[in-house]
Amino acid sequence: MSITIETLTGTDIVPILPDLARLRITVFREWPYLYDGDTAYEQTYLGLYVRSAGAAVIVARDGARIVGASTCLPMRDEMDAIRAPFEQRGLSADDFFYFGESVLLSAYRGHGLGVRFFEERERHALATSTADFATFCAVRRPAEHPAKPAGATTLHAFWARRGFQPLPGVTCALDWKEPGQTEETSHLLDFFIKPLRDKPVPAVLLQQENAL
Repeated sequence: MSITIETLTGTDIVPILPDLARLRITVFREWPYLYDGDTAYEQTYLGLYVRSAGAAVIVARDGARIVGASTCLPMRDEMDAIRAPFEQRGLSADDFFYFGESVLLSAYRGHGLGVRFFEERERHALATSTADFATFCAVRRPAEHPAKPAGATTLHAFWARRGFQPLPGVTCALDWKEPGQTEETSHLLDFFIKPLRDKPVPAVLLQQENAL
């Protein structure tokens, strides 16, 4: 297995948008996201990373084939639902760099590419912004969910090894259609955070009384 990693920005992302869309649809259909996406919507959504001057897409290729990708951008360029939990607490979006999805085909997992995705996004954030923190959110699923595969576990331990801690009560809600559904439904996502520089996590993000 000979994998190359490349960081793309701006219009260099445009030629790979169809491949990124297909990859997201394939991977996010799996647990825990259970996302039933379509190519047209995905390419429109991914255009956000082309328009944001500070965004990047980290691409993993096996030869010419894109087998994984990871995204990041300044939080100020993210959708309202992502920014709101921070801005509603009086924090500036400029202090945060948002790590979007990491998607990797199953055959390529367990070879350190997930670690590389975090490393390359942190490198990009530090080189191109003054953000003090990296953050991302992940869908919350009940332990007894009927679609949960046997033996499935969360990635919380992996994220902790990357230096990310959960933010109890800091959540957002996003709508998407799951396989077998005809309409979109609301999904609750929890945030995780890591200091990129030598600054403590704002206390307002750690207040347990905000927990849902």
